[in-house]
Amino acid sequence: MRIASILVGIVLLALGIWVAFGNVTYPSTETPFRLGQIEVKTTIDKPVPAALGYAGIAIGGVLLLVGALKKR
Repeated sequence: MRIASILVGIVLLALGIWVAFGNVTYPSTETPFRLGQIEVKTTIDKPVPAALGYAGIAIGGVLLLVGALKKR
């Protein structure tokens, strides 16, 4: 369990740093106009909120610390 905690902590920490300090986006499809069977769809790249990155850094750091300090 100790190794799993350390590995998950490292992964969350790395992803959190990538999200918080990088330009990570995801595609979002919207339908702004619809007339009968005709519809107009647009795809926009929306940024992932930096708060998710900060949460990943915090949780990953805690898991890494718990795994490193856990005996056995």
